[in-house]
Amino acid sequence: MSKLNVLIAGSTGYIGVQLIRLLVKHKYVNIKYLCGNNSVGKKISTFDNSLKKKKLPKIVKFKKEYLKNVDLIFTALPNGEAQQISNYLDKKNILIDLAADFRLEKVSDYLKWYKKKHKSKKNIKKSIYGLSELNEKKIKNYQIIACPGCYPTSILLPLIPLVNNELIKLNNIIIDSKSGYSGAGRGVHKKFKNKNLYESLSVYGIATHRHNAEIEQSLNKFTNKKIDFSFTPHLSPMFRGILSTIYIDLKKGVTQRKIINVLSSTYKNHYFIKILKNNKLISTNDVINTNFCHISVCKSKNDNKLIILSAIDNLIKGGSGQAIQNMNIKFGYPIKTGLI
Repeated sequence: MSKLNVLIAGSTGYIGVQLIRLLVKHKYVNIKYLCGNNSVGKKISTFDNSLKKKKLPKIVKFKKEYLKNVDLIFTALPNGEAQQISNYLDKKNILIDLAADFRLEKVSDYLKWYKKKHKSKKNIKKSIYGLSELNEKKIKNYQIIACPGCYPTSILLPLIPLVNNELIKLNNIIIDSKSGYSGAGRGVHKKFKNKNLYESLSVYGIATHRHNAEIEQSLNKFTNKKIDFSFTPHLSPMFRGILSTIYIDLKKGVTQRKIINVLSSTYKNHYFIKILKNNKLISTNDVINTNFCHISVCKSKNDNKLIILSAIDNLIKGGSGQAIQNMNIKFGYPIKTGLI
């Protein structure tokens, strides 16, 4: 297969750098342009010394003319900027966005949660929500792929099969998620300047976190059911990783074994989803620097309840790794390429 010429816009953020680290190992990719706004002329190794020996272009400011020379654009930019780039796409261009620009289907929802007007309404219909394992068959047919947020990835993968198989009650799902501070981007220290990120656990975004809209939309769309949930995110004193703890009420007659069997059956042909033995206590350390999602189903003190644990690396399965997984699906490459 010939190599894809790739442009990465937003190449110097945590997600952008992680994306480059993975793409340099991908045998079907040629990184043609690295784009940034505040680091023009610098080498990407300025941001990650492990890239020092790689032959990579210097950082340049994005120009729409570059799109004529590439097949694929990855955008890891502040919200709103990928929409603008999408307006310049040629028919041959594929756009994979790692921000939230095309995750929400309604422009009214985007305005409500992101406080911005959508700059590319016409392209929403050309986009697909890139939850790799659950939208795999549709991804191939779209020009724009919207990679899910990190929290939603960890939450939707275990929940959707259980709702679709009518195993759990839909009116009292509680989701408690903890993330490494890299999820807030390089500006995290300014954003949380009064927090001791290295030694404290901080709750934030109660009822207002933007991923609420994405979780609700996706649960409703994938299951055709209205689901009532509470989602509370936390910043943990670690750099990367997410652990979501999901509390579910079982329907009558449903057992822990049934839940595990359904999850195992759903993901038996999906390499990057691992359903663990019952009551397995998992850690973010188990998935750091991988594209895996580990899911464990644990007993509660109440017989009619269970606790589901879901762990991912927010920068890989919750970001750059899922983006590459979507690229592999779109272009017909083996799913593991560049990811193991």
